[in-house]
Amino acid sequence: RRCVDEGAELVLTPELALTGYPAQDLVFKSRFIPASLEILDEMEKAVGHVPLVVGYVDRNVGEGNPFFNSAAVLQHGSARQSVHKTLLPTYDVFDEDRYFQSGTSSRPIIIGGRNVGITICEDIWPAEHLHRPLYPHNPVQNLVAQGAEIILNLSASPFHSGKQSARTEMLCTLAQRHGCSFVYCNAVGGNDQLIFDGNSSVVNSQGGIVACLASFQEDIRVVDMANTAAVQPETLSEPEELFHALTLGLGDYFRKCGFHSAVLGLSGGIDSAVTACLAVTALGSENVLGITMPTHFSSSGSVADSMELAENLRIRCHQIPIQPVFEEMRGLLAPYFDGMPEDTTEENLQPRIRAMTLMAFSNKFGHLLLTTGNKSELAVGYCTLYGDMAGGLAVISDVPKTKVYELAKWINAVHGPRVGCPGGIIPVNTIVKPPSAELKPDQTDQDTLPPYDELDAILELYVEQHRSVAEIVAAGHAEPVVRWVQRRVDLNEYKREQAPPGLRVTSKAFGAGRRMPVAQRFVE
Repeated sequence: RRCVDEGAELVLTPELALTGYPAQDLVFKSRFIPASLEILDEMEKAVGHVPLVVGYVDRNVGEGNPFFNSAAVLQHGSARQSVHKTLLPTYDVFDEDRYFQSGTSSRPIIIGGRNVGITICEDIWPAEHLHRPLYPHNPVQNLVAQGAEIILNLSASPFHSGKQSARTEMLCTLAQRHGCSFVYCNAVGGNDQLIFDGNSSVVNSQGGIVACLASFQEDIRVVDMANTAAVQPETLSEPEELFHALTLGLGDYFRKCGFHSAVLGLSGGIDSAVTACLAVTALGSENVLGITMPTHFSSSGSVADSMELAENLRIRCHQIPIQPVFEEMRGLLAPYFDGMPEDTTEENLQPRIRAMTLMAFSNKFGHLLLTTGNKSELAVGYCTLYGDMAGGLAVISDVPKTKVYELAKWINAVHGPRVGCPGGIIPVNTIVKPPSAELKPDQTDQDTLPPYDELDAILELYVEQHRSVAEIVAAGHAEPVVRWVQRRVDLNEYKREQAPPGLRVTSKAFGAGRRMPVAQRFVE
């Protein structure tokens, strides 16, 4: 209605706008699809002479899977026309073959006297942008061959770093190749682990971008297709892009799940500091509670840094020393561990006591507990099951440690002055001191881990690019270090299986897009 009021002659929504994407097994609930189709009927009655193209799930009454991923053209006085998605992605985070039947080749639809081809997300992705040919059909080519002058695309394309530039390049290349305009409407918002970044755009037949909608926020715009003046797409730095993606994913997870406030442990370290900044941006300082829980192994600087961070963010922060509980637990177990040296067993008591404390606040006040572990730690198991891994949402679990530092520096440089902290919201000491779990005297992460720049480079090759040990060594990394990292990644699958959902911001996150068996004996 807003678009029509602004003079629109055609209105377009993202993929599966009625149900959300991905609806997953909700489609099998007895009333879910019937209820959404009833809403579609109501929509059709409300639409006037300006057509609305809306994404929805349609029933398949023939052979194959029970549903179609569809787009309906609704217009007063005209029979409803539907187009079914032809190319169904079933890789990485996508699992559309589980639910949908592939549509047959469609024909252009005449809208406003123009031949319009309607496609849905994957239908426009050519083989060179998928890294290898996946499909025997080319829906865009078929539509253009039948006279399509404009290609509409309803999309729900999940975000990861670098995705937007790849999309823009693809759309411009397609427009030039086929000599027709493309209107690309992408979803925006967070759904569980996935974040959708918007960045909808219109490209003219020469491959020039004539309109760009907002990134990481909802946007509605009327675009004049006769206007061929090119515009410059918005470009964000990688830390800025990560910041907006994570705050959007975090905020939507709370809003859609019915949570209003968060609690997290503040250690004085970089990970909890960045997570706290993200939470305050997404939820407001009044809805974030920090708790610092020192032991004798905690440095005085860690407590001071936690309190300074809380003051800069204007959040409440409780200091609850857990040394008495830790001593009580050690004493309780001492008769059973008699004669055995202390090791990681005693070290891990501390994060588990902290988790118990944080969960008590979660239960009592209804806060959702945010975990603060990063991707580097989660990859090699440098985290404690039922300890620092315990929580409801893993905010930075797909952010490598080196990127966490970049994010912290960006937050300080950009957001610090805005909130009256010219020296930075995150204390300088938090950024410059050697990272440490502080579970034993004088401990640092590099006692047991490779330097993070080396670790993250190997992890990107092994986890995200699926490179072999030999290929990673050939890229310039020491073989013993590569084999240690590879083995640690493989051995700690059982931990990641029990981790809370994390927000996906890289091309290969632990979780929905990476499915490895826990019980396996393959060693490269």
